[in-house]
Amino acid sequence: MTDLVLSSGFLAFARHIGVLAAIEERGLTIDGVCGTSSGSMTGALWAAGHSAETIARELSADRPLRHVRPTLAPWGGLLSAGPMIRKLQGLLPARFEDLERPFAVGVMDSDGAHHLIRSGPLAEAVAASCAIPRLFRPVPLGGVRYRDGAFVDRLGLAAWRDLRRSEGRAHVRVIAHIVDRSSGVDEERGLEDALVIRTPRSGAKLWSLGDFHGQVDEARAIALAHLPG
Repeated sequence: MTDLVLSSGFLAFARHIGVLAAIEERGLTIDGVCGTSSGSMTGALWAAGHSAETIARELSADRPLRHVRPTLAPWGGLLSAGPMIRKLQGLLPARFEDLERPFAVGVMDSDGAHHLIRSGPLAEAVAASCAIPRLFRPVPLGGVRYRDGAFVDRLGLAAWRDLRRSEGRAHVRVIAHIVDRSSGVDEERGLEDALVIRTPRSGAKLWSLGDFHGQVDEARAIALAHLPG
């Protein structure tokens, strides 16, 4: 069994898509997926059955600014993820439980503690994992307000390993894709025995994703050099 863990990285969708494309090209079977921030969004779409090509088309169709809106209370976060949630609801199953494989997203609660969410409303949890503090308002789930988990753990890999161990899957192999840090903590935990693929920062902005397809191709080439063939 092999699991895939996708790190945070500011708007690093293209980097994750490149790695997904390489995994598809190699014909590798992935049994479970865990993602944080941009890794949660690309990971959720892939876990829902969308191909890397389809995800690229969906996430590059508009500027990220088209899927957020200013808030009326900027002290709680400048932007609301409401439009993002609505877009994701059109692309994802309603709940984690509707996915065909295990999936989790890394979030941070209001006390600064890290959590993996793996049940309940899916689009809302993904948006919470992408809610960068001060830039986005937190997303409420089950009475708790969550933000981007990268500010505690960019990968969530140690927590994912603990989760899989509790399910009797302690020896699952892990492919970890780490995008160079643009924000969040420096430390990367749980990488023991993982196959690690590192790609550069995206350099994307809310108003422009830059050379999106060039970044996909670069990440794909890097991943193919690391993945078993």
